Amino acid sequence: MRRFEVLTLFPALFVPFVEGGLLGRAVRNGTIEVETVDLRGFGIGRHRAVDDVPYGGGAGMVLRPEPIFRAVRSREAEARKAGRNLWKVLITPQGRPFDQEMARGLARREDPLLLICGRYEGFDERIRLGLADEEVSGGDFITQGGEVFAMAIIEAVARLLPGVLGNPKSTLEESFSGEGLEYPQYTRPAVFEGMNVPGVLLSGDHAKIAAWRKEMARERTARRRPDLGQAKRREPNCGNPQEAPGA
Repeated sequence: MRRFEVLTLFPALFVPFVEGGLLGRAVRNGTIEVETVDLRGFGIGRHRAVDDVPYGGGAGMVLRPEPIFRAVRSREAEARKAGRNLWKVLITPQGRPFDQEMARGLARREDPLLLICGRYEGFDERIRLGLADEEVSGGDFITQGGEVFAMAIIEAVARLLPGVLGNPKSTLEESFSGEGLEYPQYTRPAVFEGMNVPGVLLSGDHAKIAAWRKEMARERTARRRPDLGQAKRREPNCGNPQEAPGA
């Protein structure tokens, strides 16, 4: 069983997520496990405070280090009881944008994955320096928090694990599985509103079909995402959290 943990102020957001579709089936079958950890339970004082005003002034509130450190250390202690180590991922705009290669790297890990979701104006810097094994971003835009990205990471990683998808070959020929985008896909009917399925796909000649798909994927990538052919793929950061991309 592969275990995912999510540290969040809004655990209820994940209830429908882990119950539906192929992910829900994988949870029910015991292939994966998803547990949410309520950060508010580790808050400070009677009101369970988790944030405060930033030193130096500025708009918004910043997540304090104490609740997050306590929560993470609690999860680390539980993992050690099972003879495991947590891989701690901080979800932050300062991280490396999440991509398929990062999903593959996380899927290869056997230890539980802890996703730490930010809120408000972000994390106290000491959380980044003292806790994170890796930092990831959902892209160059801002949301209310890291929860939607945590869901995306869980789904992207889980679908690469044995037993999650009905057909394991589904992950072999799709966008980002190689060096670019996937080739065009068609199904019945052969003609729809004057648009025809390419004849090669109806030919039954598997060699020609494979060659057509490869060429179409190359052309589509060059036209729509030329950056995919130029970017150098890197393994996810596995070193000092202070050297994490975007730190």
